[in-house]
Amino acid sequence: MGAPPGALELHIQPMRFKAACAWVDQHHRHHDAPQGHQFSLGVRTRDGRLAGVAIVGRPVSRHFDNGLTVEVTRLATDGTPNTCSALYAAAWRTARSAGYRRAITYTQDGESGASLRAAGWRKVTDLPARPGWDAPSRPRRTLGTENVARTLWEITTHNAPPLPEPCDETRDGTRPTPGRRKRCPECKKRFTAASTGRPPRYCSPACRQRAYRRRNATD
Repeated sequence: MGAPPGALELHIQPMRFKAACAWVDQHHRHHDAPQGHQFSLGVRTRDGRLAGVAIVGRPVSRHFDNGLTVEVTRLATDGTPNTCSALYAAAWRTARSAGYRRAITYTQDGESGASLRAAGWRKVTDLPARPGWDAPSRPRRTLGTENVARTLWEITTHNAPPLPEPCDETRDGTRPTPGRRKRCPECKKRFTAASTGRPPRYCSPACRQRAYRRRNATD
């Protein structure tokens, strides 16, 4: 079926990661380019002008990274009509042909998701604002998108595995060992290898990382 009369003709093409990142840095409203990708796509108008790019990679949330799911981590356009929906649809076609069973992405509060619905994606859930990805165990710079509510979207094959319950990964989910007293070099200075003859016991992975960095800084 051809395009409706008067509709702008768009063409999907593969993109090199470096070129897609340069476009994102120039045109994305609130994010820098990601660290990596599985594949990237561009959309051009009939006269050859690049109108937008989509970068698709592994899910940022480790709970969704099951080997059968990809995430559209960045999508940026110059405002040309229908480019967003064309890129979302092309991203899913490419992922599905490679054997993936689910694609996910996020929109920020205030974004309608009309382009996603037009491409066949569905809304999964609204997520509350998070303080950011910075944590003692892995310091990260401020992005300017903290404390903004988001919406999770997906598109799947008929045999896609169930999507895990979304959770806040900025919280430390480490549970103390039942029946044992938590001892931490940060708050229990007397409980050290020198005084007990045993290696120190850490209350969380974050605590272990802080102690490791502190030891290296003093070496």
